[in-house]
This record gives sequence, C-alpha cells and structure tokens, in this order.
Amino acid sequence: MEAKKDYTATQEQLARFAKALGHPARIAILHFLARQKTCYFGDIHEELPIAKATVSQHLKELKDAGLIQGEVETPKVKYCINRENWKLASGLFQEFFGQCVEKTEKCCK
Repeated sequence: MEAKKDYTATQEQLARFAKALGHPARIAILHFLARQKTCYFGDIHEELPIAKATVSQHLKELKDAGLIQGEVETPKVKYCINRENWKLASGLFQEFFGQCVEKTEKCCK
C-alpha cells in the first residue's frame, strides 16, 4: 500500500487564494479595493452590484484567505487589499501558470 503524499505549503496556499477568487462578487470586491488609494471606509454594497446580505460573507472569505484586511468600526467597516499577500498570490499564480512546458507535438485536438 502506497503512503499518501501531502500537499506542499505552496499548493495549499495557492488553493486558498484560488478558492477566494472563485466567485464573481469577490472578484468585484477585490477589483474595487485594488483601485482605492487608501483603505475603503464605507458600505461596499453601495459601490458594487452585490446584495448587502451577501457582502459580509464574501468579505469574510477574502479576509480568511488573507487577500484583504480590515477592521470593524461600527456602523461601518474599513477594508483594504493586504498588499503583502496580494504580491504573494500574484507570484504564486504566475509561477503556477508559467510552469506549463511547451509541447512540440499536439496532444489534443
């Protein structure tokens, strides 16, 4: 019986980022926050076509993945891109998508 191989820390981190990016609302939130010069202080649902009831769930997923950071300041919330993890995610995705070896012959039609 063959021993199960564990995933690398890099594979697990990349999967966490990919999961967080797996919903169009989260992409819209990240796109909006990435264009801000400072942390956004307000209700994101007022800026994007996202229902208020779902915004906090998506923000939580992005925060848990480390792509954004923020703090609750009643009654508003302040969020911004986690620049360190944004750079890490960018590098991991570039490395992942750049590893495909070019084939000299066609393998699929």
